[in-house]
Amino acid sequence: MLADEYLRDELNKFAKYVIQQSRSNLSKGKKNASKELYNSLGYQVSQSAQTTSLSFDMADYGKFQDKGVSGTQKKYNTPYKYTNKMPPTKSLDSWVVRKGIAPRGSGGQFAKREGIKFAIAKSIKKRGIRPSLFFTKPFEAAFKRLPDELVEAYSIGLEKQIQVNINKR
Repeated sequence: MLADEYLRDELNKFAKYVIQQSRSNLSKGKKNASKELYNSLGYQVSQSAQTTSLSFDMADYGKFQDKGVSGTQKKYNTPYKYTNKMPPTKSLDSWVVRKGIAPRGSGGQFAKREGIKFAIAKSIKKRGIRPSLFFTKPFEAAFKRLPDELVEAYSIGLEKQIQVNINKR
C-alpha cells in the first residue's frame, strides 16, 4: 500500500472511531436531547499535493458541551466562562418542551415558559456547564492507539494537521 493511501486509511479509521465513541458518550451522558449535536458530528480527510489533513465538524455549541463553561459561582478547568451574560433563553425553549418541564398557574393551567426559561438560564450562568469531554476523551484514546509507524512517519506534522472545525449548522 502506498504511504498516502495508508495514511488516508488510518486517518479514516481514527476519525470513525472518534465519531462513534463521541456519539456513544453523548447518549450515555444524556446530552442527546435533540440529537442535533449527535447528528452534526462528522469529519473530512482531504489531501493536497503536500499534505493530508483531517478535520472534525460539530454544531457550534459542541465545544461548550465538551470543554464545559465556568459559571459565575462554580468554576471548571475550561477556557470558556460566563461573566455578565446568560445563555439565550430562546435556545432553551425546545429543550424545556422535550424535557417535559411545563409550569402551571394557580388554577392548574399551563403557564408561559418564559419564567422557567429565565430561571434555567440564570442557573446555568451561576453553575456553568460541567465538562463532558464527550469528544476529547475518544480523540485522545484514538490518538494513543495510532500505529507507531504512522506516528513516527508523520509525527512532525500530524498534530498540526488534525484539527477540530466547529461549523455552525
